[in-house]
Amino acid sequence: MELTIQDVSGYDGVPDNVAIRDWVAAALGAEDINVTVRIVDEEEMTELNQRYRHKTGSTNVLSFPYEKLPSVETNFLGDIVVCAPVVEREAREQNKTQLSHWAHMVVHGALHLQGYDHENDEQAAEMERLETSILMQLGFPAPYAIA
Repeated sequence: MELTIQDVSGYDGVPDNVAIRDWVAAALGAEDINVTVRIVDEEEMTELNQRYRHKTGSTNVLSFPYEKLPSVETNFLGDIVVCAPVVEREAREQNKTQLSHWAHMVVHGALHLQGYDHENDEQAAEMERLETSILMQLGFPAPYAIA
């Protein structure tokens, strides 16, 4: 797996590249793929959320799967964009460790790159099951457990 990490957030609490790589690999497997993880501030995430989801304000993670052209061979799967201040704030509000919430958001984003979604109850249940399984294998608590 080839992973590019771009940290333009300006935040001190961003996990190290080794941890992020481990989380992406756990969610995607050992396939020959290329993924970018971009860590941003609220201003950039707000702009992306408005432009691509037509939603106001910031969010924790967005995924942008690469749409392959039939005539182009590539192993690029897509981009995961994580908003550092939102992840930090949510971890605090949900009484989770920063590291466990970061891992959850990266895994969540990686699953979106594989086509998983949570638009309906059935999809959400499947995605939550996968997230929980992956995170627990990584040694983190179940992300949807009530604190």
